[in-house]
Amino acid sequence: MPPVGNRWQARPTGGEDRGMPHFLETDRLVLRAFTAADVDHLLALDNDPEVMRFINGGRPTSREAIQTRTLPRLLHDYPCWKTRGYWAAQEKPTGTFLGWFELRPLEEHSPAVVELGYRLNQAAWGRGYATEGCRALIHKGFTDLEVERVTADTMAVNARSRRVMEKSGLSFVRSFTGDWPEQIEGSEHGEVEYELTRTEWEQPQQ
Repeated sequence: MPPVGNRWQARPTGGEDRGMPHFLETDRLVLRAFTAADVDHLLALDNDPEVMRFINGGRPTSREAIQTRTLPRLLHDYPCWKTRGYWAAQEKPTGTFLGWFELRPLEEHSPAVVELGYRLNQAAWGRGYATEGCRALIHKGFTDLEVERVTADTMAVNARSRRVMEKSGLSFVRSFTGDWPEQIEGSEHGEVEYELTRTEWEQPQQ
């Protein structure tokens, strides 16, 4: 079910945006590789209680945690792609940092199944950026990256993210109980998984 209404183009890995490689562009977004210079962006993003409400209950994150845990994860290259699974999102006209998107192989050496996700600052909410970025990544995954299935999950009570998944073409698969190190508000209702397969994506829209 290829989406309509947004145009995008993949840039070569070596493309540049203010010195940083592009991964892809949409009408309004540029997704680029993270660098060590993004620490302050990530620190601000992960210290907004509303952004982190359904992730860690809105608890603060230290700069040390960003530098030693978050950034290394975002900089990791996956052998099956020889590229990363997370990209910084910028507003195309201004270069403003909006957050990040994820299209990450669940296995290091296989691109068949990938996890879709995003984390955007509040200024980007309600503007269609999440759906626009997710649709573009799904398109790139199925056309360029040998992906066979896209999966995504969130807390059952996270209605905003569930709407983005549905608008991006994913369908509800199941409810399940996650392993939460610390309970946060709403986690007692469990989590939900959504997915989109290549076969479904390729079917003509009705």
